[in-house]
Amino acid sequence: MPFRNDSLNWGVTAKTFHWSIATLVFVEFALGWLAVVWPLTPTKLYLFIWHKSLGMVVLLLVVMRLIWRLFNPRPLFPVSVARWERVTAETVHGLFYAVLILLPFSGWLLNSATGVPFKIFGWFKLPELVAPSRPLMGIMIDAHILLGWALISLLAIHILAALRHHWFRQDVTLKRMLPFVRIRESNLHV
Repeated sequence: MPFRNDSLNWGVTAKTFHWSIATLVFVEFALGWLAVVWPLTPTKLYLFIWHKSLGMVVLLLVVMRLIWRLFNPRPLFPVSVARWERVTAETVHGLFYAVLILLPFSGWLLNSATGVPFKIFGWFKLPELVAPSRPLMGIMIDAHILLGWALISLLAIHILAALRHHWFRQDVTLKRMLPFVRIRESNLHV
C-alpha cells in the first residue's frame, strides 16, 4: 500500500495518523474520566500521569499529521458528495484539528497553573507555560472540560457522517479510510 495519498485513497501514513489519534482520544477520555472519579490514592496519580502524557502524544501526532497533510493533499471527494457536504466535512476537520491542539494545550496550561511539576511518562519534564495561579487553574479546568465536550460533539458528527456515507449513501468515504482497503474505481471521484 502506498504511503502517500492519491486522488482516490488515503495513504498508509494518513490512515496511521487517523487511527492512532482516534484510538488515543478514546483512551484519553477513559483515563481522564477515571482520574477525576478515582479516590485519592497512588492509582489516581498514575491515571493523571498517563492522561497527561498521552495528551502530549496526541498533540505531537496532530502537529505531525497537519505537517503531513500540508505536503500530501487529501483525496478527492466522491462525485455523490454535495457541495454543502464538502464544506461541512472541511469545517468539521478544521475544527477537529483546532480542538485536538487546544485540548492538550489547555491541559498543559492547567498543569502549569497548578504548580505541580510533571514529567511525560516519568521521563522528561514538561516546561511550565505559566506561573502557578489558582484563578488561571479554574479557568483552564473549565476550558479543558469545554474542549472535551466539543471534541465529543465533533466525534459524534464525524462518526455519524461516516456511517451515513457507508450505509445510506453507499459511497467509498468510510471504506477508503479503513486499514488495508484501496479503492480502484477512478470514476467515483471528481
